[in-house]
Amino acid sequence: MNGGELLEAYERFHRTGPEWGADQLTNHGPMAVEVLVRRGRAEVVPGWVDGYIRRLDELPGAIGEITDTSWAEALGDGCRIGDWTGYFTRQLAEQPWRQVLAAWWPRLLPGIAAGATHGVIRTGHVVRTLLAGPEDQAALDELAHALAFWAARARPVPACGTPIGRLDPLAALDAVARIPSQQGNLAARFGQLAEGPTWRPSVARLRPAAGPDQVPARLTDLVTAATLRYLSHGHGQPVLLVHTATAPNAVLHALPALPDDQWVPSLNAAWAATAAIFAGYAPSGRAAPRSAPPAAGRGAVADLLDRAVDHGDEHVIKFTDTAAEVYTRTGEVDALAAAHYASTLIPSPRR
Repeated sequence: MNGGELLEAYERFHRTGPEWGADQLTNHGPMAVEVLVRRGRAEVVPGWVDGYIRRLDELPGAIGEITDTSWAEALGDGCRIGDWTGYFTRQLAEQPWRQVLAAWWPRLLPGIAAGATHGVIRTGHVVRTLLAGPEDQAALDELAHALAFWAARARPVPACGTPIGRLDPLAALDAVARIPSQQGNLAARFGQLAEGPTWRPSVARLRPAAGPDQVPARLTDLVTAATLRYLSHGHGQPVLLVHTATAPNAVLHALPALPDDQWVPSLNAAWAATAAIFAGYAPSGRAAPRSAPPAAGRGAVADLLDRAVDHGDEHVIKFTDTAAEVYTRTGEVDALAAAHYASTLIPSPRR
């Protein structure tokens, strides 16, 4: 899958930082172009990158050096994105990428909310690229940038323990209690979770995986649940709620590159992140979409992807990719409708 368009786009984005603007918005470029190329839309990548890259900031420079003995003190320090990028670039030059990923995944997993989960999402997208092969330098560099962003912005979800309940992901998501006041940024909303009495019971209700063999199916069900619930709750915060589905999907696609003893903790972390964002941003009441859903059947996925490409927004592109996977696996027409709904809620940069 590592076509020339994707590798060239990676190289262009590696001159930019993982965030841009005064609000520290996330650079979604590498994630979106991975979807476009994998979905057979490589011809639109150069033009899409031309339009997107103008908004981005330059990659921050190094201010020091992170080493194997000093990394812990730099974890979560957003000022050290340049240092982390240098560190992971060196690591990947010295060791196989799977070895680096296996060593760092459990160190970074507690900070899964980094960049509103974009650290793990960006990592998951490039892992898909590397698993598809070959292991081009631009793809290895992209892994370095993804891990660096995750490390520099590492943010935990509020402490919640592990699932001990009996509910499957859809029922467990429906049972997540909302925070009292859905106002403020992610940190403020997570603060309400940490202070309230409902957060731990909400997370605990999920039926736990008994072992690694159950994790792929459980993660798949979580992605499906979050995609379907976007259709009824996405209006609450159209952009943030996309990540309730795309974050666990990124974890799902990283599993084949990870030792299976890391799979259960990965499921638990993905569930906690999805539940936290849902609690913080999903309204208590459901609302029906205001537009007709697309037709199912042959060509439905291709039509949906064409719509996402025409729309042009990076969140719509990524969520459409996830929703298309859900529809292909399950035949759930509401997955198509959820992606269509996202494209009506999120403004197009082309209009």
